[in-house]
Amino acid sequence: MKTDGFVEKATRDAIAGNSSGSFDLSGELPLKRQPFMYSLTKQVVVDKKRFKEQHLVAAYSEDPESDAYKILRTQVQQRAKSQGWNTIMVTSPRPRSGKTVSAVNLALSMAQEFHQTVMLVDCDLAKQGIHTLLGYESNRGIADHLLENIPLSDLIVCPGISKLTVISGGKTIGGSTELLGSAKMGQLVAEMKNRYQNRYIIFDVPSLLEGADAIAFLPYVDAVLMVVESGKTSMTDCTTAVQLVPQEKLLGCVLNRHAAISR
Repeated sequence: MKTDGFVEKATRDAIAGNSSGSFDLSGELPLKRQPFMYSLTKQVVVDKKRFKEQHLVAAYSEDPESDAYKILRTQVQQRAKSQGWNTIMVTSPRPRSGKTVSAVNLALSMAQEFHQTVMLVDCDLAKQGIHTLLGYESNRGIADHLLENIPLSDLIVCPGISKLTVISGGKTIGGSTELLGSAKMGQLVAEMKNRYQNRYIIFDVPSLLEGADAIAFLPYVDAVLMVVESGKTSMTDCTTAVQLVPQEKLLGCVLNRHAAISR
């Protein structure tokens, strides 16, 4: 598969789903007494133990397991800055490739930068999982704004992590393709993009070959990051998925669950 982006090999065991990796809690991303707080945003309490269980390794900034996401963050930012991009869609060719874990880890890593904030938006409306990964309950999500005009300010939460806000939760939505491709969704993404110049907005979107949701959402974002699973995602699926993305929007691929190579 040939793209104009990059391929980031996530070679760490924790990213591969191996829970035996060690975590240095002294180096974790600060969850309390942050230097940057959202005074008007709802605060939620996250279960830090879930971060290890769910392989959210980027939360531990001094742990070697987070290095892969630091590299990914740097490469994404370099490309985004050169193009003036700040809206990034994370998807995959097929489900269960680790795209949601990758999206959360990328957001956590980006939030550690000093000069920017990050908003993580769950747009996988049939099976929202970001709030579950982070370990808090939520019964409202982006669909509540689109369908019921719930103010966005009522949906955004701060999970106790400096410079990170999240929208995730709510009921399963029928007709999600029409919702994600609607003019109202496009207006919302444009508003998010233009409101804060130093904010990255990361959208977790359904898999490209799972249905039409991701294709319907594609026109509204600046860039696309594709997550593929080592040893599972076929070359046919990779090629087909890549061909669905405008080449000028393709950041590249993250090779997830790639076994470490012995030296």
